[in-house]
Amino acid sequence: MRSLPLRRSLLALAALTALSTQAATLRVANQGDALSMDPHSLNESLQISVVSNVYESLVTRGRDYKLAPSLATSWKQTSPTVWRFELRKGVTFHDGTPFTADDVIFSYERAAGDGSDMKSYVGQIKEIRKINSHTLDFETKAPFPILPELFTGWMMMSKKWCEDNQATKPVDRRKGIENAASFRANGTGPYRLRERQPGVRTSFVRHGSHWAKAEGNVDEVIFTPIGNDGTRIAALLSGEVDVMDPIPVQDVERVKSNPNLKVLQGPELRVIFLGMDQKRDELQFSNIKGKNPFKDVRVRRAFYQAIDIETIKSRVMRGAAVPIAQMFPPEVRGFAPDLTQRLPYDPEASKKLLAEAGYPQGFEVKMNCPNDRYVNDAEICQAVAANLARVGVKINLEAETKGTYFPKILRRDTSFYMLGWTASTVDAHNVLYPIMSTPGDGGRGQFNLGAYSNARIDELTAAVGSETDDKKRNAMIREVVKIHQDEVAHLPLHQQALLWGLKKNIEVVQWPDNIMPWKFIQVK
Repeated sequence: MRSLPLRRSLLALAALTALSTQAATLRVANQGDALSMDPHSLNESLQISVVSNVYESLVTRGRDYKLAPSLATSWKQTSPTVWRFELRKGVTFHDGTPFTADDVIFSYERAAGDGSDMKSYVGQIKEIRKINSHTLDFETKAPFPILPELFTGWMMMSKKWCEDNQATKPVDRRKGIENAASFRANGTGPYRLRERQPGVRTSFVRHGSHWAKAEGNVDEVIFTPIGNDGTRIAALLSGEVDVMDPIPVQDVERVKSNPNLKVLQGPELRVIFLGMDQKRDELQFSNIKGKNPFKDVRVRRAFYQAIDIETIKSRVMRGAAVPIAQMFPPEVRGFAPDLTQRLPYDPEASKKLLAEAGYPQGFEVKMNCPNDRYVNDAEICQAVAANLARVGVKINLEAETKGTYFPKILRRDTSFYMLGWTASTVDAHNVLYPIMSTPGDGGRGQFNLGAYSNARIDELTAAVGSETDDKKRNAMIREVVKIHQDEVAHLPLHQQALLWGLKKNIEVVQWPDNIMPWKFIQVK
């Protein structure tokens, strides 16, 4: 039998070893920053990726990206238009306030209200009825069998905290309105906000009273935006950061060749596309006065056929993209496998179409693009501008940080723009409703920023939301896709690849929506 001092020494050593393996700091870098800590203010991947570690939804996703309970422990349909959700008991917000049905009702009203960027996640709800402090009935406007999938994107806030901090309305990125929820946070999630320095550094610590058992060992996360690609790569190569998203495509092989690093690459659910103002009688930023060329399908088709998508794939994206003809990728439920053919790249056909539409010399228009959101986003826009110049269209490219880009385009203060959309529910309705439908109530067409409108698409989208027969549902989705393609309502470019760089001693879960759940991360 070992002596008592030796046993104490061994126990102390074991405790220190356990502490060193269990407690870890993770340094994360991205090309941009989360623009707010408000979970209802901006429906953007990085924003959601950061704040979803602090705030939680009723329904979440597991490691395998399948639906899993979160703040709701169960849900079921009690009638075609009513869903009953049972809430998790014993959950508290980070300030110790209990989470109850009242917070859910408040979060619904907030997410559905003015300034919210999350209206499409709750737009199907007609009424919420409180059964008791931890049971709610959600009545939808029509049968809506995919409601739980939508709820993964809707996060819960504390009614009391928002009222006490004058944050009952969302931070409105369109109007530049801020409140306490932009710089402070009080969620139920596994991490608490410790310090917020917008554009510089934001730090988080594990919430010790979280309701779930910790699956990872990260106790502290330091998030740093590094806009310059070279600087960001240098920080990863030198070990100053542990995880980086995204890797510029030109640096992927360099990261792979480093013995201390690895690259996680996979298909993303996001499709990058171009949108055009199809509502105004005159474009805001054009030399064509009194006309809106984008109202003519021939012009839209001319733009499409002027884009050399294969060269963008090979030279700009270095193969890390798949050209696409639809607004959602093959992994999404409802994808139409017989409608995958893009319009051919044909500059001469583009010139002919422009001439037929009355623009034989082309025209001039401004194009809005972010330069810190997607993989090589500014370079894609530069390539598109060069392509269009060859058919006589002069593009005045305005590439800018998403801090100014998003407020502008969300106000629809744009004539021609780049956007990407992730069908995070892995269902086509999540694209048909917010992107392809006519802008209207309940978040319908909220991100259809060019205001394209087709009554048949609106009718079919409503039917798709209620249909439970997959064969009928897919046929309706296919019809929407065909109409959208024929009318060249948007210009789909490609499905992007996820490109994360990280140290080899780190294990992460890479979800296809580009959300990084810190709770799963293990630092060995």
